[in-house]
Amino acid sequence: MKKVLLFTALAAALTAGLAQAGEKLVVAATPVPHAEILELIKPTLAKEGVDLEIKVFTDYVQPNVQVGEKRLDANYFQTKPYLDSFNAGKYKDDKSKYLVTVQGVHVEPFGGYSSKYKKLADLPDGATIAIPNEGSNSGRALILLQKAGLIELKDPNNALATPKDIAKNPHNFKFKELESALLPRVLKEVDLDMINTNYALEAKLNPTKDALVIEGADSPYVNFLVAREDNKNSDAIKKLAAALTSPEVKAFIEKKYNGAVLPAF
Repeated sequence: MKKVLLFTALAAALTAGLAQAGEKLVVAATPVPHAEILELIKPTLAKEGVDLEIKVFTDYVQPNVQVGEKRLDANYFQTKPYLDSFNAGKYKDDKSKYLVTVQGVHVEPFGGYSSKYKKLADLPDGATIAIPNEGSNSGRALILLQKAGLIELKDPNNALATPKDIAKNPHNFKFKELESALLPRVLKEVDLDMINTNYALEAKLNPTKDALVIEGADSPYVNFLVAREDNKNSDAIKKLAAALTSPEVKAFIEKKYNGAVLPAF
């Protein structure tokens, strides 16, 4: 009887040990919607032997830096144009260190907001427009303003455009360039505020209702799961990519964000 009990106890301990021995995966994300989506799939990944740890960041730089330095395994917050810009700036002398896209997950239509005006036509000459100061996000904001007929760029397709690349500015708009995370804080200080949707959602703005101008569902700016060349094909990363593009995640995005975030799969 004692032998049976001992065997049972050992078996239970072994099973518990195996359950805790799942591969750990540390992933960086911005709070909304990325971290929320990752929280949703944690139980699914746990059943598949992947212990997902989510590190929340409020900036766009450190999640890439720390993945590149192997302090983190992957991140989920950015578009490919932004990643391309980061790689070119950070690793311009060594392409072997480039971070790589693994799986496209969702689109966050980029928008412009105002606490002073109800429509773009109300913007006065000389109005101040706040835009992101990161290359690809700056270009994204300016391209959207161009499509709205407010400005003209020298190259209408320049994803890295800055105010210096504006060819025509008939209303003499002034541009205030800020880090993306700071843009919601200046909403009341400027006439039009071009805000990334994740930060707009954090600021309790409703992109589908509050934006004076917004990208359509055909936006090419898909948010990707990103990793390194040396781990992009690991079993844990593959499981994470599959979980992020599951029917469960698609239904969650559609229900929770009501058009402010759109599945890209």
